[in-house]
Amino acid sequence: MGDERFQENLEAAKAYYEQHWTLCAPRTATMLDRPVGQWLSNLRRPGALDGHPEWQAALEAVDEDWNPVWPADWQRHYAALRELVRDEEGQAEVLPGVTVHGMDIGKWLARQRTRKVWQALSGGQRERLEQLGITPLAPALEPEAEEPGKASTSLSAFERGVAALARYKARTGSVTVPRGHVETLPDGPEVKLGVWLMNQKGRRAKLPAERLTALAALGLEWAR
Repeated sequence: MGDERFQENLEAAKAYYEQHWTLCAPRTATMLDRPVGQWLSNLRRPGALDGHPEWQAALEAVDEDWNPVWPADWQRHYAALRELVRDEEGQAEVLPGVTVHGMDIGKWLARQRTRKVWQALSGGQRERLEQLGITPLAPALEPEAEEPGKASTSLSAFERGVAALARYKARTGSVTVPRGHVETLPDGPEVKLGVWLMNQKGRRAKLPAERLTALAALGLEWAR
């Protein structure tokens, strides 16, 4: 029965991929009258595929990045960008306002190319962008820093925490972080990851949905 149900859900996942070019579906996504987003989210949980290597192989055959170590939201944006520039030669120009499936891909791309965000990306994320001809902005082209106190300041701090957790998970295979652990990002900043995670968990009732989604995608059960 388990294999039969898996195959039925896999067909829905394939149909979702045909439309969205990724299996990193939001948890609320449905396809062919099946809750494919929730199903995929469940399968990303640690140990969910233990004893079923053939299931994992089947999912990877559809999308090798179906369970990335970075946030699923990032992968959704990247997949949309990949399709936008598929037939482009050289570095693609996708301007802010270019929207795919409700996502402003141009705005997202501009942010990825800023030096701070680019350096905080994992090697796998940068590799995928570079395969599309995407490179970071030259320092002279960096947008001016926003005034202190604006929302983007806290957002960048959150993104640093997510990047640090993704690096920790990629290295250790776990998202259980000791309270005193400090993770160093590629460009040098240190993130007090253990304390940061405790703070996020303590504030989870007030966290925006997109932040909870990013944390849940990395395997944090309390964010689901």
